[in-house]
Amino acid sequence: MKQFEYVITDPVGIHARPAGLLVKEAKQHASRIMLQKGEKAADATRMMSVMGLGVKCGDTLNVTVEGEDEEAAAAAMQAFFAENL
Repeated sequence: MKQFEYVITDPVGIHARPAGLLVKEAKQHASRIMLQKGEKAADATRMMSVMGLGVKCGDTLNVTVEGEDEEAAAAAMQAFFAENL
């Protein structure tokens, strides 16, 4: 299992467009990718689940990657967050 934290720097947080891109990226990996903000958790492959977190600029997301390609998936998700959020 791989974990990392990311502080959202996008001024509008995770709205529909970046959420869609995040889900698309997460679906490319065999590992299960979970996002957690405070007490709320979401499966990164489910658009409504990701949107339901209500992530704003400055919020910290805990990302957990678990599965057969977790090393590559965690690296790809870290790169995605850095480039897009």
